[in-house]
Amino acid sequence: MTARGLAARPHRAGNDLAGSAAAATVTLLEMTPDQLLSTTRAVRKRLDLSRPVERELLDECFDLAFQAPTGGNAQGWHFVLVTEPDRKAALAGLYRKSKRENDPATVAPEHQASMNSSAYLAEHLHEVPVLVIPCIEGRVEQAPALVQAVTWGSIMPATWSFMLAARSRGLGTAWTSLHLAYEREAAGVLGIPYERVMQTALIPVAHTIGTDFKPGPRVPRDQHIHWDRW
Repeated sequence: MTARGLAARPHRAGNDLAGSAAAATVTLLEMTPDQLLSTTRAVRKRLDLSRPVERELLDECFDLAFQAPTGGNAQGWHFVLVTEPDRKAALAGLYRKSKRENDPATVAPEHQASMNSSAYLAEHLHEVPVLVIPCIEGRVEQAPALVQAVTWGSIMPATWSFMLAARSRGLGTAWTSLHLAYEREAAGVLGIPYERVMQTALIPVAHTIGTDFKPGPRVPRDQHIHWDRW
């Protein structure tokens, strides 16, 4: 199934990116860069929980992610891919615990749909085929703002590139951070060396139910663009 106005085209994995897995034919959605950027949504309710995600698709996405710019070319990123049911269940438990503790008591009507979508993901997180945990070497909680900026400015471009590459391959993702309230516990579940490696997000990854996504509602541009001064 392809998006309205978008066609699928075959792509041969492993031919043009170093480090790819064995070559496999992958179908890409044919779209312009602007379409890709404006339709890569936070997908929650439209994740296909019953369909496995092919290893070749993920390998291609990470080959592209690793081309992202990184502070000082340090390339200190790591991604933990979680597919084992018990580990997914443990992470989902931490996620739901954090959500219960951090959800607002009241929600504005314009945010209710987003909250409902978030609740659905929390309920079904353990069913998502792959959970991706982006990590970065070093901990920056007590570091100066510049060090924090360089660190986040390294892992976030790589993670966003992964999410864009996933979208172009018919995969849905969503940037979530609730589990970070229990990052140390999650590190124990996954064997991540907590003192040396910082988790930055939890990205559910699955094929999408349909591929037709539209640009999301946003506030007017002029309310948030400042020329020369605030």
